Amino acid sequence: MRTGEPLPPVEDVLASLSTGLWHWDTAAELVTVDAETARLLGLPSEPTTLTQSRARSLFHPVDWNENTSITQLAAAEGTLGEVRLRIMDEQGGIVRTVRSRFRPMFDREERVYRVTGTLQEVSEPTPGTPAGRTAVTGDWRRSREAFLLDAGRALAEARSTAEVLRVAAGLSMPGFSPDGLAVFGVEGDRLTIIGHHGQQPGDENPFSHMSLETDYPAAEVVRTGRAVYLSSPEAYRARYPVTWPLAQHFDRQSWAFLPLTVAGRTMGAWMAGFAYPVAFTPDERSVLTTVARMLAQALSRAGVTESERELTDGLQRSMLPTLGPRIPGMTIAARYVPTGGGLQVGGDWYDMIPLPGGTSRTESGGGRFALVIGDVQGHDVRAAGLMGQLRIALRAYASEGHRPDAVLSRASRFLNGMTYGSVEDGDPTDTRFATCLYIEADPVTGVLEVARAGHPEPAIRMADGTVLARRTEGGLPLGIDPDADYPTTRIVLEPGETLMLCTDGLIETGGHDFETGWKRVRTILETHEGDLEELADALVQAVHGPSSHHTTGPLADRREDDIAVLLLSRQGEGPDHDDTVNPRPTVRRTMLSVAQAEPQRVGFARQHLRELLHDWSSADQVDSAVLLLSETLTNVLVHTDADALLLAEVHGEAGTRRLRIEVTDTSDDLPHKRRPGELASSGRGLMLIELLADRWGVDPRGDGKSIWFEFHELHEPSAGTSD
Repeated sequence: MRTGEPLPPVEDVLASLSTGLWHWDTAAELVTVDAETARLLGLPSEPTTLTQSRARSLFHPVDWNENTSITQLAAAEGTLGEVRLRIMDEQGGIVRTVRSRFRPMFDREERVYRVTGTLQEVSEPTPGTPAGRTAVTGDWRRSREAFLLDAGRALAEARSTAEVLRVAAGLSMPGFSPDGLAVFGVEGDRLTIIGHHGQQPGDENPFSHMSLETDYPAAEVVRTGRAVYLSSPEAYRARYPVTWPLAQHFDRQSWAFLPLTVAGRTMGAWMAGFAYPVAFTPDERSVLTTVARMLAQALSRAGVTESERELTDGLQRSMLPTLGPRIPGMTIAARYVPTGGGLQVGGDWYDMIPLPGGTSRTESGGGRFALVIGDVQGHDVRAAGLMGQLRIALRAYASEGHRPDAVLSRASRFLNGMTYGSVEDGDPTDTRFATCLYIEADPVTGVLEVARAGHPEPAIRMADGTVLARRTEGGLPLGIDPDADYPTTRIVLEPGETLMLCTDGLIETGGHDFETGWKRVRTILETHEGDLEELADALVQAVHGPSSHHTTGPLADRREDDIAVLLLSRQGEGPDHDDTVNPRPTVRRTMLSVAQAEPQRVGFARQHLRELLHDWSSADQVDSAVLLLSETLTNVLVHTDADALLLAEVHGEAGTRRLRIEVTDTSDDLPHKRRPGELASSGRGLMLIELLADRWGVDPRGDGKSIWFEFHELHEPSAGTSD
């Protein structure tokens, strides 16, 4: 070229260098190429315009997606983009590999990209060589894709901010890994440190509460929403001379500061520091940007989850009561653990209610109170709201002095009106019911008046560790029938005994049905040594591990249902009693009533006696005792108009114990032995007692009589002697 001659066209210059030009307009979805680019693409060597879909078909699909990603990254950062692309033929074979360099422009109003760049053929490196592991080709590409998949999975599974930070600190990026990380948040107009890794404790102090107007990379990233890459200490010092001294003593060689953006809002910044120089190629920036986006999403999810947990924990705490003043002679413990689903609110609750006149009598050593445990159908905000309203209603009815049956009847009408009112208001699907167990307790006598509405029955841990499921009369769950009745059952809690009330979550959680779940709970009750608080913890831990008074978080996540547990222990007698739940005395005692209108309770009594004698050494004696009990109770119901009261006692040490059973009624008619005919259907009761029991007798009482019989453990039954 002679001096003064005009410059040749740019296309001619680039063609002489085997470099083509192209332009991509995403608004028109057209790609315009010159003759050299067309040749490299396997098309006739002449300028042409291709549709976007036609252009895409000429490239390996992975490479086209790579090109799109780097285009967006370069436009966001205002930098040049570079990518390697594999050209494909119609049969899907690779024709050649080209390198594209380009500068994208993003039109924010039209939301489209306009990209102009060059295309040049390059040789494909041999797999396994260092060149084969450079950006976007060979093993590096495959390892990067695997890394991003693993990182995305790990960050998606992190449930708290601390877990997210641990995952971020453990990321090993392909080809380059930072030796120091810091995550910055924003509070008002200042930076905060959410967490860091690779620095010593206290190193974060100069960066905490730094103004966003400070000449510091993380502050600039938050202000602008654009990443900052510093490939050398000289670049850091030249661009941020004011804050360079803060970073200098970490002795790093390169830094990347990336925005943490969620839904278009920059919530913070992520710093990755490197102990060696990093050029921050487009592909390396692409990896860092992808990780930053996943990190921002994970932190956002964790923040929402933690806020929900804090909110619902506070909500649940506000709804659950304190257990009130200490009751002389009794000890109370309770636990509530919400479900792991959703907002972690549910319909389970417990309560302790001082009854009218109870406060003054409590201070003097007496005073009745009520214990309530229940479960509103569902595990959502609606269930929690109904639970709160129902709890208030129960407190009101109890404070008015109503008996347990009346309290539950009124509560059922209240809930029925609440839930079926929603049907009239246009929500026919949101009818709810609730199970409930209401107990009025007298701490002086240990008498418990129990009314039950579809709830699991209470259990008694006797003073020697024997556990009985106490059969109690019950009615329908609350809210189903506004006219339902709730009969009352009287139980006496003896000194040293513990009453357990629970919702079905304690029994059936963990894949158990009611039978297997009850066995698990029973084993804990029978074997635990310690005070009542430790027993409450042990019951909850049997389901899902350690818990506090109200457990939330990951521990709660492993269960299917809410758990509520309420324990009431009557302290043993004597000055040396120490409040433990396992004093192991030598007397085992239980009482049960059978009314004329409740003949089905004879079956309950038989099962109750078997549970009482669960460790009796002679199975034949157990069968005999159950048979005689059934005969005795049936005689009272058939031959008198009175109700029957069962008292069963086991005295002594295992192996030499004595079982005494008394059935008392208010009839003055004394039983007498008869000799029934061969086909007679009655008259054998006393004959069986005389034949099977070791001792038996009939004791007149001032208001009735008592029939009793005894068995001595390991003794062969012999003809009894009447006293």
